[in-house]
Amino acid sequence: MSETIYRALALSVVKHSYLPDAVAAHPRFQLVAVADDPDRPTWTHERNQLYAEQAGIPYLRDVASALKDCDLVVVSSEAERHCELAIRAAMAGKHLVVDKPLSPQLSECDALVRAVAENKVKCLVWNRNLLPALLDARAALQSGAIGSLRAIHCDFYFSKDAGPPKGSRGPDDPPINWLARQLEAHADGSDGGVGLEALGELQIEGIYPLAYIQMLVQSPVTRVFARTTAHFHQANADHEVDDLATVSLEIANGCVGSLCIGRIGAAAHPDIGEIKLHLLGSKGSLVISEARPEVAIYARNQPATEFKHRRVADENNYLLMQNFADALDHDRDTILNAQGARDIAATVQAALESARTGTAIATIS
Repeated sequence: MSETIYRALALSVVKHSYLPDAVAAHPRFQLVAVADDPDRPTWTHERNQLYAEQAGIPYLRDVASALKDCDLVVVSSEAERHCELAIRAAMAGKHLVVDKPLSPQLSECDALVRAVAENKVKCLVWNRNLLPALLDARAALQSGAIGSLRAIHCDFYFSKDAGPPKGSRGPDDPPINWLARQLEAHADGSDGGVGLEALGELQIEGIYPLAYIQMLVQSPVTRVFARTTAHFHQANADHEVDDLATVSLEIANGCVGSLCIGRIGAAAHPDIGEIKLHLLGSKGSLVISEARPEVAIYARNQPATEFKHRRVADENNYLLMQNFADALDHDRDTILNAQGARDIAATVQAALESARTGTAIATIS
């Protein structure tokens, strides 16, 4: 086993810090600094400085200079900057760990795919494919337990809030400021859409269930039909982005897929949400709860915001970084690379266009 310790630079840590934390927790990686551009807004510098102090590493307001002294970068910026920062790092010959979503713009995803290929760097886009339930599902399919996969469905409902409930504001009230709401959401970790651009649930979290489907089906999505709405949260309604959606998928190998996704509010579920996979094969079927294995904890004076059901045996973050280390050591691909994440972004874009037009939309290959 290689003993190489890879030096990682965190590029803009402005969301909750699970990504650089996961990199730092793996023994093959060392966080050496946080960096960002000097002209970023004050709140971004404050968050970058705070994380750097907590990690005991410097904060450098000069990305180009910081890129000279690392092996890889960890991009944890606003979603609309993911590709721009990752492309700059790839052009400098640095490997990439990029937070989801890859980008709300498919053209930016295509540019990153080109930069990764031209500069021969590795790219891991963050995902949940190495949760125990997903590993078991993949093993069951590979063993032929249910025969050939004919259909797959994923329920992906996050029990997190997104500000005031829909209908709680008067008709003359101004729209909720998207960035201000996301900055407020940082306290409880529900700021996945932080940035100036308002993003719906399909854009923020859709990569997770679509990556499950991509990994298990092993065939590209060719056409999409979707319905979306802002059902729960006023901020989503104000900015005309979804917090609830259904998506039907035509897949190249003849398998059919579907997805229901939503941010359903913290009071809706004792766990992080209702997240299940339904697999129908030629010889049988499987229903898989993504949260299992889990334990339930109920106690006096338990905080209302504390999840009562808690995952156990969850090594997803460690396994993702081990997957990345293996890719670096042995010139292998990662479990979700730039091309795979780009294809998921194409599915999301087609779904949003389908919802807008009411017609089925072909994905862009």
